[in-house]
Amino acid sequence: MKTEKGLHEKICTFDNADTSYHQAAKCKRYSEEVLAFSMSKEDELLRAVDELQTLNYNQGEYTVFKVWEPKERLIMALPFYDRVAQHMIINIIGPVFERGFYYHSYACREGKGMHAASNQLYGWMYELMDRDGLRIYAFKGDISKYFASIPHDGLKDEIRRYIGDKNVLRLTDDIIDKNGILPDGVGIPVGNLTSQTFANVYGNRLDKFVKHTLHAPYYIRYMDDFVILSPDLNQLREWQKRIEEFLEEEMKLHINPKSTILYAGNGIDFCGYIHHPNYRKVRKGSVRRLKKDVKALKAGELDREQFNRKYQSRIGHMGHADTYHLTKAIEYDLLFWEYEQTENGLAVPG
Repeated sequence: MKTEKGLHEKICTFDNADTSYHQAAKCKRYSEEVLAFSMSKEDELLRAVDELQTLNYNQGEYTVFKVWEPKERLIMALPFYDRVAQHMIINIIGPVFERGFYYHSYACREGKGMHAASNQLYGWMYELMDRDGLRIYAFKGDISKYFASIPHDGLKDEIRRYIGDKNVLRLTDDIIDKNGILPDGVGIPVGNLTSQTFANVYGNRLDKFVKHTLHAPYYIRYMDDFVILSPDLNQLREWQKRIEEFLEEEMKLHINPKSTILYAGNGIDFCGYIHHPNYRKVRKGSVRRLKKDVKALKAGELDREQFNRKYQSRIGHMGHADTYHLTKAIEYDLLFWEYEQTENGLAVPG
């Protein structure tokens, strides 16, 4: 594949810097660091352009914290200035990578996402099982600790398959090497804009292997989770073995021991939903978290504004599955509780 050159000068323009500022500030315009940056916005953007142009950009220190939903993850976030600088880089090199990505890779890509991935898997299952009447099995795979395990040398080599601009490669190499609290030579931080793109670049190696070497027709991936469908159980077992070997030997990654082959008719857990050939359910954990929020609201442990933010997000997620009766039951429970509070002369929190 021909590598792209002439990218560095496209990164280092004021227009790109200004666009990147608005991208980085989206939904955070009134946060303290964005307001502070905005006070000297033009000077800061000119500094970003100059540092990237002269290759003197020096990435700031990560703020490290944990999140627990939907599962425990260690997040490393950069200062706002660095987020602007890295938007400038990704705005130009992202489309170069995008042209080489597998169509059914759905994480962190424009026009894709979890719901699109879920819809595609659901469509395949309906087509194969409900319409064609086939007995389908699934290899449900998960790459263990994906972000923290990506080898820097392998990632840099993969980036060089797409990009031939030496100045851009100096910038990307430096960002990869400065990986926060992770060990030297391995791992990219969850929470970093460039990490999302780099993780897709490295994961595309697996996509190419599955599609062009194994020739699996029904393969879908969402970052470190992937599913392969087939009516041939023995074929799936062979593919599982070869994928595990490829990950270990070629990509220096490990398959999660929880990865398994299962009968698709029993449901496939993927992208937050349990998929069946003619209906979808949400995970029990999603329902449990919503009911926990309702309980916390009633107990006064969660104010109405906080609750509404979580509630709308969770209901929106559930709306893509067959959850009408479940969501209506919770809605009526809330309405009845609010009515009781009013009847008893009590103010509803928020």
